[in-house]
Amino acid sequence: MDGAVAQEASLSKTDAEKITTELVAKHAEKVRESRSAEMKAKVIELDGKSMPFFYKVFGEKPKDGRSLFISMHGGGGAPKQVNDSQWENQKRLYQPKEGIYFVPRAPTDTWNLWHQGHIDDFYDRIIENLIVLEDLNPNKVYIMGYSAGGDGVYQLAPRMADRLAAAAMMAGHPNEAKPLGLRNIGFTAHCGALDAGFKRNEVILEWGKQLAELQKNDPEGYKHHVEVHKGRGHWMNLEDKVAVPWMAKFTRDPFPKKIVWYQDDRTHDRFYWLALPKGDAKKGQEIVVSRDGQVITVEKTDGVESLIVRLNDSMLDLDKPVKILIGEKVLFEGKVERQKAVIEKTLEERGDPASVYCAEIEVKL
Repeated sequence: MDGAVAQEASLSKTDAEKITTELVAKHAEKVRESRSAEMKAKVIELDGKSMPFFYKVFGEKPKDGRSLFISMHGGGGAPKQVNDSQWENQKRLYQPKEGIYFVPRAPTDTWNLWHQGHIDDFYDRIIENLIVLEDLNPNKVYIMGYSAGGDGVYQLAPRMADRLAAAAMMAGHPNEAKPLGLRNIGFTAHCGALDAGFKRNEVILEWGKQLAELQKNDPEGYKHHVEVHKGRGHWMNLEDKVAVPWMAKFTRDPFPKKIVWYQDDRTHDRFYWLALPKGDAKKGQEIVVSRDGQVITVEKTDGVESLIVRLNDSMLDLDKPVKILIGEKVLFEGKVERQKAVIEKTLEERGDPASVYCAEIEVKL
């Protein structure tokens, strides 16, 4: 099947857990050997682009691992020295009570420096590295950004929501981004009431209305806090720092009961426990899928012909039949076999031991 692995010997639950543990340990060793140098040098090179970075660790390490706050500087379409200065400023702006405060320097000096397609790949790598090298808890990853960095949060948070627990936007503009993908994370936005540049102070209120409407129609999702700071312009005099402890209250659920997946212009093949066959992801696709016990319901599939549903024993009982529905139509009914190849593939994709799957089924829509 295109996008799904060929049949192989079925694993028991115990076998799958043992193999997962072994593969996670092997993957960690590979990361230590191949990535320690770039973390020591504090610069990552990917596809001809470089992302220098600074980070500082705060507080005692929790038993379940550290938190990560990726903090994006302002600037944008400006000379290199201006963006360098903004990067230096961002290093000092916020201090989490606990966690890794990670401040990357954008690989480009363009106006859209934080939401070009390569940023997703850099952040995937950073998260993967820190899971191993700084004992990061992958369920406690947060992104934040000021001005042009806030532009980046508006765009990155919905399309990378499955990597995040929460996000905080400061003084940015969403451009064409939509909030649909934020269903399962916390999202907070801050702007000065006098910050009229690009109508930031108006657009933030519009996003607040959109989030409120989404939450009204889906009360279990879209937890958000939008705040406009009176008397403040583009600089909020650090009143926005309340966003840091607000985010820290959230922990990612890697296997949410409901997924809303909207493809931005930077598409992804995977989002939580859903995936698309290679080459099928296209801008504007919208997929809504929910699960209840052993039943998975496809609620919406705009522009999608095939869908891969990934499963593990944290989500349901793989020793019992699984049913996948679209409306009244049964797309699949039966047992889904645990397979080593699925464990290997889903670990290799992300290097995220908290979102590994052992079974998958592709359904034609």
